[in-house]
Amino acid sequence: MKRFRLEPYLQLVSKAIAREATYRFNVFTSLGSFALRVYLLRTVWFALYAHNAAPRALPLHAIVTYSTVALLMGLVLDIDQTRLLHDRLHDGSIVTDFMKPINVPLFFFADGTGEVLFHAALMVPALGLALLLVHIDVPSLAVLAAFALSFLLGYLVGFFLNFILNLTAFWTLEVSAVQLITTWLTDLLGGQIVPLLLFPAFLQRAVYSLPFAAMFSTPLSIYVGTIAPDRYLEALGSQTLWVAGLAAVSYAMWRAGARRIVVQGG
Repeated sequence: MKRFRLEPYLQLVSKAIAREATYRFNVFTSLGSFALRVYLLRTVWFALYAHNAAPRALPLHAIVTYSTVALLMGLVLDIDQTRLLHDRLHDGSIVTDFMKPINVPLFFFADGTGEVLFHAALMVPALGLALLLVHIDVPSLAVLAAFALSFLLGYLVGFFLNFILNLTAFWTLEVSAVQLITTWLTDLLGGQIVPLLLFPAFLQRAVYSLPFAAMFSTPLSIYVGTIAPDRYLEALGSQTLWVAGLAAVSYAMWRAGARRIVVQGG
């Protein structure tokens, strides 16, 4: 049995970071787009709250904080970390990946991790830009720790959702339309744009039962305090169940898809 070596995957992470850093214009446009969206959302919420009764659980300062932190999270969570899988399935080059002395899923994970780490670093200058435009509430260290853990679990939920979508390319080759629909559902039903707390009660029950809420709504609700500390275990437990369930589906689909490649390759 061959000994597992971590070094090749760390090099893949490093190369992915270097690749993302090459496109400096994209970095500046991403930060500019972020600042513009912060300003627009601030303007929208100020206008809405000026002409409507504010929800008790989300006063104006809380909703502005919520939207700003959601945009910061989106710098990481909006990335399709496994799109390289779809690209290599689409052009057939994945066949050569199975011939390499690597774990192929870990290869895609390492490449996506490098991209995510680079964009996570962009959260620092993005936060600086946001503070020039809006005031952001800062919770206690305990709340920040719970938020960080929830953010990590939300990232894993998003990773496995993207992995499952890209794995369908084993059978369909083209997944762009499905990915577009999933992105739209994540934005709308995940709580990234509008807090799920503002949805009608009957709709809240439905959307909270979907994995999209585990990506954005749960960590953001912890941050702004709409999920109280006595409910942290319940919220984090729900996210963990989604991670485990989606990981199991990903594993089963990968095994089935990999067998197709082996058969096609002779």
